[in-house]
Amino acid sequence: MRMLLRFSGCLMMAAALWAQAGAGAAAGGSGDETAIRELVQKYMDARDQQDPRAIEALFTSDADQLVSSGEWRKGRSDVVKGTMASSQSSGGKRSITVTSIRFVAPGVALADGRYELTGLAGGATRNMWTSLVLTRGAGGWRIAAIRNMLPAAPVPAK
Repeated sequence: MRMLLRFSGCLMMAAALWAQAGAGAAAGGSGDETAIRELVQKYMDARDQQDPRAIEALFTSDADQLVSSGEWRKGRSDVVKGTMASSQSSGGKRSITVTSIRFVAPGVALADGRYELTGLAGGATRNMWTSLVLTRGAGGWRIAAIRNMLPAAPVPAK
């Protein structure tokens, strides 16, 4: 009986340690946050340079992107093609300022930020929000999904 109690106690302790390790992995660390912020900046740089190979290297093969116009790009090649076309047609300078990063599971992060396009036709600026889902694999962090949103006017009260 004592042996069974000791074994049960050891098993419960191992389960508690395993659960803590999993929670720590989901929380991410400052190194992961830095890597994600750097990846988002690399995405902006690749767009500015209109470099399709650099853009392609930042995305997972099954990545998708829903842009503010409602166009939904599915698959890495579609994301790259649409990104290049958008950068070439609208011009301007793009920037994303990451405002929060949340680790939703081990190796999965959600980054939210302000997305600004400046220097558009007539000197216009376009302010949006963006959310990026990123996954960490053997090659490091990659973008799995992007959602760009235009702020909408508040709904009038009744």
